[in-house]
Amino acid sequence: MHKELKRCAWPKTELDIFYHDREWGVPVHDDRLLFEFLILEGAQAGLSWSTILKKRENYRRAFDNFDARKIAEYNARKVKRLLAEAGIVRNRLKIAAAIQNATSFLAVQKEFGSFDAYVWQFVGGASFQNRRKSLKEIPARTPESDAMSKDLLKRRFKFVGSRFATPSCRLWVW
Repeated sequence: MHKELKRCAWPKTELDIFYHDREWGVPVHDDRLLFEFLILEGAQAGLSWSTILKKRENYRRAFDNFDARKIAEYNARKVKRLLAEAGIVRNRLKIAAAIQNATSFLAVQKEFGSFDAYVWQFVGGASFQNRRKSLKEIPARTPESDAMSKDLLKRRFKFVGSRFATPSCRLWVW
């Protein structure tokens, strides 16, 4: 017997539904994918997640498939090309944040062995299995998201405030 998938109310488009059903709330332990979400979620600040999902493939192309080592080396010429790239959010602060976040990401990998080990420490290595009945029940921030954001900021990451979507959203199932 086929069990029907329960879906949140927010996915409206085909792309949103695909993301919801395949990625939303799925724990991630891959550093490259965690870095991708870090950059995309920083780009989302002030925008809808749907907007960013539509631009995701463009971001992969423009940002060297989220290779942190390459991004950390971006220079003024590359920034100028990114600011001209119509397929991404062309915001100078968000692009600068992506470059700074690549540098900080590499430092965290060096210190902790992986970014995965670093972010999962904030939830004791296990995702939360919340049973929210609606999006209204999801708190805008939690003690864990506050702790992670505070530490990320201390490590010079940008666009990672507790209310912004950070890699923390990957750590607990809503």
